[in-house]
Amino acid sequence: MIINIIDIPKISDPRGNLAVIEKDCIPYAVKRVYYLYDVPSDAYRGGHSHNEQLEFLIALSGSFEVVLDDGKTKQRVMLNKPNKGLLIPKGIWRELDNFSSGAVCLVLASDEFDESDYIRDYKQYLLSKKA
Repeated sequence: MIINIIDIPKISDPRGNLAVIEKDCIPYAVKRVYYLYDVPSDAYRGGHSHNEQLEFLIALSGSFEVVLDDGKTKQRVMLNKPNKGLLIPKGIWRELDNFSSGAVCLVLASDEFDESDYIRDYKQYLLSKKA
């Protein structure tokens, strides 16, 4: 499984940093934006896969880990820099955990919410990978 961490273009000056996501920074048009915050450190989010939707995750503040699972291998990725994002392709199971205090996870999705695009049962996910 290839993990795709994308550097977000950043402009720095004495007043601070400005990160910009535009044009072809990510390989799709953003149709939905949401963010996770105030997640307890012992909680996890995600626990699903998408049939078609792509997602780009950024740790705007703090840190968290993302477990990626393609049905054969699992990899854990730490996100803790607001100028780097994780591109999650379709068909990858994901779980987010180990949220630090004050962590904010921004998600830029390729599609609007559609419940039929989700696989929320891990056994069903594994069966779909064998089909």
